[in-house]
Amino acid sequence: MSDNRQSLADLANLTNPAAAPQAPATGEHSDQQAADYMAGHIEEPKAPTMPLREQILDKQGRAYATGRRKDAVARVWVKPGSGKITINGRDQQVYFARPTLRLVINQVFGVTEREGQYDVVCTVKGGGLSGQAGAVKHGISQALTKYEPILRAPVKAAGFLTRDSRTVERKKYGKAKARRSFQFSKR
Repeated sequence: MSDNRQSLADLANLTNPAAAPQAPATGEHSDQQAADYMAGHIEEPKAPTMPLREQILDKQGRAYATGRRKDAVARVWVKPGSGKITINGRDQQVYFARPTLRLVINQVFGVTEREGQYDVVCTVKGGGLSGQAGAVKHGISQALTKYEPILRAPVKAAGFLTRDSRTVERKKYGKAKARRSFQFSKR
């Protein structure tokens, strides 16, 4: 029995005989290409680049996004400025008195190296202070990537664009809390 199987290169030559036959990609050929590349004779192959997203701004030149965490929802507007962050009409030092909550909010600017370059105005409602701080961080991340699409990669790598879906587990019937049983009494 003869072997009638053909490669894709053979098929291309059959369908388009005018095309010049290419050298087969053997191990020796690829080693020679690697040696030429290492010696600097040929350029680095270009990697496919992702299409850059467009900047999304409103009429006032601000980027808007909604951030969520637990039961808190934050509406966030970002615009170039001096780094002032206003939450529900109050400064961040007043609204979030705990330094850890302010640290959570400013994490996005630290990752993108944009401290003091953007003003943030946001309204937040629902949940507690910790959830609200997480919602503001999520909203700032989304809005910043809408204002500067090039920052999407570092913000996404840090995990700030993903909504943190962890919430309080609901209480079940026959239980004191979500999983806690009632106290057992032997007598």
